[in-house]
Amino acid sequence: MPTARRIAHEFLERRGLTTIFGNPGSNELPFLADLPGAFRYVLGLHEGVVVGMADGYAQATGRPVLVNLHAAAGSGNAMGALTNAVYSRSPLVLTAGQQVRPAMGMEAMLSNVDATQLMRPLAGWAGEPSCAADVPRSLAQAVFEAELRRCPTYLSVPYDDWDTELDANASATLDREVRRGLVPAADQLDALVEQVGAARNPALVLGGDLDSAGLFDRAVALAEHLEAPTWVAPSPFRLPFPNRHRLFRGVLPAGIASISSALEGHDLVLVLGAPVFRYHQYVPGRYLPEGTRLVQVTDDAGAAARAPMGEALVADPGVVLEALLARTGSRAVEAGARFVPNPEPLRGEDKLHPEQVFATLRETQPADTSYVVESTSTNSAWWRQMDLRHGSSYFFPASGGLGFGLPAAVGVAMGRPDRPVVGVVGDGSANYGITALWTAAHYRVPVTFVILRNGAYGALQWFGTLLGTEDVPGTEIPGLDFARIAEGYGVPATTVTDLDDLHIQLKAATDGPRLIQVDTQLTTPE
Repeated sequence: MPTARRIAHEFLERRGLTTIFGNPGSNELPFLADLPGAFRYVLGLHEGVVVGMADGYAQATGRPVLVNLHAAAGSGNAMGALTNAVYSRSPLVLTAGQQVRPAMGMEAMLSNVDATQLMRPLAGWAGEPSCAADVPRSLAQAVFEAELRRCPTYLSVPYDDWDTELDANASATLDREVRRGLVPAADQLDALVEQVGAARNPALVLGGDLDSAGLFDRAVALAEHLEAPTWVAPSPFRLPFPNRHRLFRGVLPAGIASISSALEGHDLVLVLGAPVFRYHQYVPGRYLPEGTRLVQVTDDAGAAARAPMGEALVADPGVVLEALLARTGSRAVEAGARFVPNPEPLRGEDKLHPEQVFATLRETQPADTSYVVESTSTNSAWWRQMDLRHGSSYFFPASGGLGFGLPAAVGVAMGRPDRPVVGVVGDGSANYGITALWTAAHYRVPVTFVILRNGAYGALQWFGTLLGTEDVPGTEIPGLDFARIAEGYGVPATTVTDLDDLHIQLKAATDGPRLIQVDTQLTTPE
């Protein structure tokens, strides 16, 4: 008779979930025993880093990924990183060990009390098997829920369940298939095609879900077909459109009034693959300009339901995009060059300006480089200097949870070994995920980490000016040396202070991880 563990391993292998990101405790060891040779276990030294790596890996591969955490304390450590995975809609399948069943009611040490509630509301689904025989079905549900909802799920399993022998019914899980399809009805497509075709001055707002779905190039085709000014939705975690394209108008600001102002003059705003909208700074005003109509197309029913204005069609944006390309008249015009040149980078005074750093990245790194970015105070400089023309070129913490950059860069590099990966991380953010350097070194992950050291929480200081609270403690972090820290974790590192040296370091070949620390001038996000 097969054990619950054997059926679980076979199910995961059949589904392709053979890379496990984890930091195990005693409750998890029975699940990890006797792993088949097809599995790869990636160890992280902190649960937040584990989830960050898995988030990057899931985004890079477009597939669910298994995460193995310890019970309550370990799962709690992971929750900060989980906030980013929720809003990047990453299908993470989080498993955690539970105490043995006879000890759970007594709340013995390492019991996961009310396990299904622990990760709520972050996990889109959470469960605990009712008995050992229910373990395979529960694991399958966790995987299918993650795939169907595109969200993290959480399963707590008592560790004495794994050695239990199960009858033939348990193996029925192995052959299950659950598929997702969101094709809009013919009349819904007809109405949308008519709206877009009749618009006098339509605009596109594109979200990260398009890049997640591999629709980067098709989004470009639609913008050019409609000759539509194109924005990226505020607070993007992926880039769904080339930022130097002649139709690109920038990333929408994250305030109500400022978005309304940006969209002034457009009678129709078509939002594809994004919420409406992910506001941040509270800048009150009208949601939309007078006379502007908004239509949102998303496969995220929750995002459609909670939007404060506009029409919404819950459907696969890719299907809608193709219908618009096929059924609307082309408005394309002869417009010369498709891409606009970058401006000269601003220069720092006693330190390098971030624009100089980003211009050097643009000049030295391959065009298909994937950048994992966590440096909020340099956003404006980033978009002025980078030239990103490929899908999966940009990854950013979707919920602003610090600690994403270093781990996610490791995960992206492991998930897409065919692409160069550069992590661009501020010195404030780097501390939250610093142990990812050990994983990068241990598994010889070919990733370049660029640490921008300005000695401050720059974005926080900028917010202080917005809120009129400039005179507050805790916004400066002098004295950090990430080159020495990296070497302690086994990652070769160097510090650069001038442009020529930065150019040389970034052009140097490497077959494993490396870290380059750059002292930069303090800047603001805008």
